Amino acid sequence: MSKLNAILEAVTARVIERSKPGRAAYLDLIARQRDAGVNRPTLSCGNLAHGFAASGEDKTAIRGGKSMNIGIVSAYNDMLSAHQPYGRYPEQMKIFAREVGATAQVAGSTPAMCDGVTQGQDSMELSLFSRDVIAMSTAVGLSHGMFESIAMLGICDKIVPGLLIGALRFGHLPTILIPAGPMPSGLANKEKQRVRQLYAEGKVGREELLEAEAASYHGAGTCTFYGTANSNQMMMEVMGLHIPGAAFINPGTKLRTELTRAAVHRLAEIGWEGDDYRPLGRCVDEKAIVNACVGLLATGGSTNHALHIPAIARAAGIMIDWEDLDQLSSAVPLIARVYPNGSGDVNHFHAAGGMGYVIRELLDAGLLHRDIMTVAADDLTGYGQEPILQDEQLSWRDAPAVTADETMLRPPSNPFSPDGGMRLVTGNLGRATFKTSAVDPVRWTIEAPIRVFHDQNDALAAFKAGELDRDVIVVIRFQGPAANGMPELHKLTPPLGVLQDKGFKVALVTDGRMSGASGKVPAAIHLSPEAARGGAIAKLQDGDVVRLCANDGALNILVDEAEWAGRMAVPMPPAHVGTARELFALMRSGSDEAEKGGSAMLAAAGL
Repeated sequence: MSKLNAILEAVTARVIERSKPGRAAYLDLIARQRDAGVNRPTLSCGNLAHGFAASGEDKTAIRGGKSMNIGIVSAYNDMLSAHQPYGRYPEQMKIFAREVGATAQVAGSTPAMCDGVTQGQDSMELSLFSRDVIAMSTAVGLSHGMFESIAMLGICDKIVPGLLIGALRFGHLPTILIPAGPMPSGLANKEKQRVRQLYAEGKVGREELLEAEAASYHGAGTCTFYGTANSNQMMMEVMGLHIPGAAFINPGTKLRTELTRAAVHRLAEIGWEGDDYRPLGRCVDEKAIVNACVGLLATGGSTNHALHIPAIARAAGIMIDWEDLDQLSSAVPLIARVYPNGSGDVNHFHAAGGMGYVIRELLDAGLLHRDIMTVAADDLTGYGQEPILQDEQLSWRDAPAVTADETMLRPPSNPFSPDGGMRLVTGNLGRATFKTSAVDPVRWTIEAPIRVFHDQNDALAAFKAGELDRDVIVVIRFQGPAANGMPELHKLTPPLGVLQDKGFKVALVTDGRMSGASGKVPAAIHLSPEAARGGAIAKLQDGDVVRLCANDGALNILVDEAEWAGRMAVPMPPAHVGTARELFALMRSGSDEAEKGGSAMLAAAGL
């Protein structure tokens, strides 16, 4: 076992020091909530009777107050493939709870928005703010005070961060996140990407494109590419908030069911009145947050977590920023290549060694904090194993000593890159994130004239008209939280890829988000301050030359200083209406910058 990496140690120390006031206030809050908050023993007879009135065979146990009662917060719907398996979980979990003398009730449900369905549509402007809605929905369900521990059913993009943020405000309650797993592999990702690019070039029609997409997204379970949803599952493992190895077991298998049973049984052990009390607010500490960052960098995870990790941390009184992420990136090697960074999907990744291999190797290299309170054990060591069925019983074995596929998974001593691949770029345009892990290093520096748009559809129209067939940095502004809710700009990936394949120097600069499945084109995203908050991006004009460089962490407009100082920002376009976007005006007006998580809820709460 290696000594903790010096940069990891230094970043953690900075986060702890910076977080002292907020963390102390948070720990005081959850201690008071445990001792004097709303809970079953303090409920009046009328309150309590309402809480167990419809609980059937569990009524006597819940009424008596002697048994652990597990609150289930579910993000189930059967439109979203990743969450469709959750439909039957609550009834199963009630049976699992009775096996250990506990009970379970559905505390509440949350929305579960699918970015795959809304990508490129007007409804994508609700996506980031759905995280706050999910957090508030979680809080509403838990506010009844009927529960001594929490089981959280959620997987996808904003859903896991939202569940965690809501649950952390009830951080005195032990909590386990229970995944449902990825769908089996479908059409090879390279083939799907090929058809998408052909469609962007007008060489195949909609029917061929739809057939390829349907062959890729073909059943129940998480989409198999390594976007935000599967990055969520990775983070829950390295933070110790899953039953070990639960992330990437397919739905509908006995192993999947046994992991869910183990989670329910464990909640009875670590719950409020259990023998091994492990409150969520103590599990999610500064070291666990740093572990989430390390896992993200080591596996080439979604850039969306540059927003979600700071937001989750704030809910636990912890302050982390993009400089911390950048410093960690310099120390953490990229040891996984999962599509879109590689050819194989998460099922192939799991078969090659998966999270057990990743965690063990990072721990042994001194690149993860071992000494965190996990939901399963006293430290993270057990997460370096993988779950199996042995004589129909759940058990764990050591992860493979050697990866089964070195094109997908490698040890830290022989990484794909010595760098974690998520850079902070700064300059006279502000601060932005550049995910380098999917981009060829020869394209890490792009200097070219810009073309400015206020809508990705306008950029697509210009591409189709041949107006972008040149060296160009495409700028899409007024895409931040305050402008329109910060939708992902995934529509731009295929056309920009086409331009790059033609030999042009191409990049994207935006105050919006790029997809968790963003690809091979260099992009400075999440630019802050955003245009709607007076950011420099609002002063850019067509033809300006911009230099984006991941090598020296720079993002600058190359213009005379006097001219730049005299330029006026363009006004923000009128707010969009329709698809209920007008109902989210309060969130847009109150949201803070992307580096803090882009949340009106956390900003208004003073967190």
